Amino acid sequence: MELPSLGSPDLNTSSLDYCFGCGELNPIGLHLKPRFDGERVSSSFTPHLEHQGWHNVTHGGILYSVLDEITAYVVLCSGYSFGVTARSAIRFRQVAPTDQTLTAHAWATRVTPRFIDVHGVLEVAGGEIVAEVDSTFIPGDRYRRAFLWDMDGVIVDSADAHYLSWKEAFAQRGTAYSEEEFKALFGSRDDLIIREVMGPLPPDSVDEIAEDKEQRYRDLVRGRVKVFPGVIPLLGAMKHGKYPVALGSSAPRENIDAIIDELGLGDVFDVIVSGTDVDEGKPSPEIYLAAARRLGVDPTDCVVFEDAPLGVEAAVRGGMKCVAVTNSHPAESLQDATRVVDSIEDIDLVQLIRWL
Repeated sequence: MELPSLGSPDLNTSSLDYCFGCGELNPIGLHLKPRFDGERVSSSFTPHLEHQGWHNVTHGGILYSVLDEITAYVVLCSGYSFGVTARSAIRFRQVAPTDQTLTAHAWATRVTPRFIDVHGVLEVAGGEIVAEVDSTFIPGDRYRRAFLWDMDGVIVDSADAHYLSWKEAFAQRGTAYSEEEFKALFGSRDDLIIREVMGPLPPDSVDEIAEDKEQRYRDLVRGRVKVFPGVIPLLGAMKHGKYPVALGSSAPRENIDAIIDELGLGDVFDVIVSGTDVDEGKPSPEIYLAAARRLGVDPTDCVVFEDAPLGVEAAVRGGMKCVAVTNSHPAESLQDATRVVDSIEDIDLVQLIRWL
C-alpha cells in the first residue's frame, strides 16, 4: 500500500474542525476529545439513539470509528504529521448499549519509520472490554514542531524565592525593592534588573550583586523546588514523541543546572540556553532564536511556553507561536500569545497538535 497524495498538512485547528471523529464543528461527528498521558491516548464517548444499529445497541461501525480515531492519534503523538490505516482487525466482545459511556484507550506496540502498530480497547465503566482492535498505520513525515520552555514561572514555582533573594541582595546595598517592581521585571536577565533598580553601575558591581542574589536563591530552593502541575507529564509526552525540546531561560546556567538536577530532568532537554549564553535578555528573541538554531529547526516551527509578558514578546518577535500560562501574570497581560491557559495541567500533546 502506498501513501495517498495528502502532502504533509500543518495540523492546526482549521484542518481538524470537520473530522468525523474529533472535529468540533462537524454537526454529525462523534466529537471525541483525545488526550495523551505520555503512554496512551484516551477519550470517552457516549452513544445515543442516532448511533444505534439494533434497538438500543450501538452500531458496530460507530464503535470501530471511535477506535480508529483514537488509534490514529497514537501516530500523531509518536511524532508524525499523519498516518494512513494500512490494515485493521477488530474483535467485538459484547454489545454496547446506547446512552452508556464508553472509554477508548490506545497505545503503540511498534514504531518504525515505515509502520506503526497500535492496539486499542473500548471499555464500559468498570473496565470491561466491549471491543478491541489491532491496527497498522503507514506514517507520514515527521511532524515539524519543536517546543521551547521557559523555566521560572512555567516549569517551577520560584517567584517567592526569587523575590526574597532579590529583596535581600538589594537591601544589603541600601536599596528597597517592591513586589510591584519584581513582578514587572520577573523573567528578565539579572543585569537588566539590577540597572533598572539601582541605575548605571560598573560591570564588576553588577556581577557582584547578581552572584549574591543567585547564591541566595540557590540556598533558598535547595531541596524545596516546586514544579507546576502538568509540567512533568507534558515534557514526558513530548520526549515520547521524539519532539525536539529546549529550555530557554534568562537564569544563569548554575540555577538551571540546580533545578534540572533537583527534578531529574537531565535527559529531557536537547538544548539549554541560559541568560549568560546571549548578549540580550528578554524581550529580545535572542534566547529563543539561539535555542531554535541549536535544535536545527525553523523559528516558525517552534512553540514557546512562557508566563511573563516580556517572554511572550520575545517569542512573538522571534516569529514563534506561544502558549502563555497565568502562573505569574494575569491573562490580560499575556494576550499577544497564541494561546493563554490557566495551567499546563489543562493541556496535553493532542491539544497542542490541534491548536498549533
